[in-house]
Amino acid sequence: MIGKIKKFNFKSLLILNIFALIATSYLFNNFIFIGVFTLFFFISLFATKHGLEIIRKLNLLQNIRTEGPSNHYKKSDTPTMGGVFLIIPFLIFLLIITINLGSLKLFLLLMTIFGFFITGFLDDYLSIRNKENTGLKTREKFILQSVISIIFILLAYEKNLINPLITVSDSWGINLNILILPISFLVLVGISNSVNLTDGLDGLAAGCSGIVFYGLGTEILMKGQQELFVFSILCFSMSGICLGFLKYNSYPAKIFMGDTGSLSIGAILGSIALLTNSVFSLSIFSGIFIIESLSVMIQVGFFKITKKLFHRGKRIFLMAPLHHHFELKGVKEQKIVENFWKINILLVILGIVLKINL
Repeated sequence: MIGKIKKFNFKSLLILNIFALIATSYLFNNFIFIGVFTLFFFISLFATKHGLEIIRKLNLLQNIRTEGPSNHYKKSDTPTMGGVFLIIPFLIFLLIITINLGSLKLFLLLMTIFGFFITGFLDDYLSIRNKENTGLKTREKFILQSVISIIFILLAYEKNLINPLITVSDSWGINLNILILPISFLVLVGISNSVNLTDGLDGLAAGCSGIVFYGLGTEILMKGQQELFVFSILCFSMSGICLGFLKYNSYPAKIFMGDTGSLSIGAILGSIALLTNSVFSLSIFSGIFIIESLSVMIQVGFFKITKKLFHRGKRIFLMAPLHHHFELKGVKEQKIVENFWKINILLVILGIVLKINL
């Protein structure tokens, strides 16, 4: 049915998300979910609209990488660092909840997200200051992400806040024992960078993130654990924030989230999944992010291997990440984004169905 919709734009995604949240609220007999989503949707809408004016005054404009698709050059000088207006409202909300509940889980979540937020902010700021597409060097960014992730994982593991038993369903799971430490690192750093790589087309990362947050919030609710209820609230609030931002980020984008937004969104998804033992479900919900990231690794790996073997590097894709491959194949940007959204919706449905039936 989704595939038959001729035009699946921001309004279509918003309406579908609202209906899904109403259904979730009805099924779980609690309409706070749709209320939280609506509240943060309008907060994000207001913050992004007025934040645009601030960004223009500060001249915080995007620099487009020269090796990217040529049709992206027209996006140069689009206001960026919009992630500030995505993440700060969420951090304030999380801080209030953390103080009221006095939860160590929430405190670790808050500190981790803040760390990734600062990393992304530094990267965006240096990029604008240096008038280049990159700010922090790849190694510098990875080191910062790694230090933050390792601190989070070790503290959470020591306090038994991360479960080494990765549950696939209520009846069975995989006990990773000490291997949960490197897997947790892979989840946190991996999903953060994957969202970052996906943020290459107008509305792609913001729309997919809104969908994934809905799926993750619903999956956590299905666990039926009262102590995890707050994490569902946080997910639905982020879903509203992402879709509020999408109003101004969808094609043609008036603002970009930058690494400030994409790294933080990935950190929120990864850390919440680890703290609620929802890693398996997140791996399905985040299929678009993972495929985008894998396309880059496959492209780089294949190029290096063929260059070593044949003294001439070859490529599998016209360009990576995958969305750029389709662009160079002649598919319109809006169509790529719409199709990726549809696939992400199907992945969320698949993840929830598996949760029910396994």
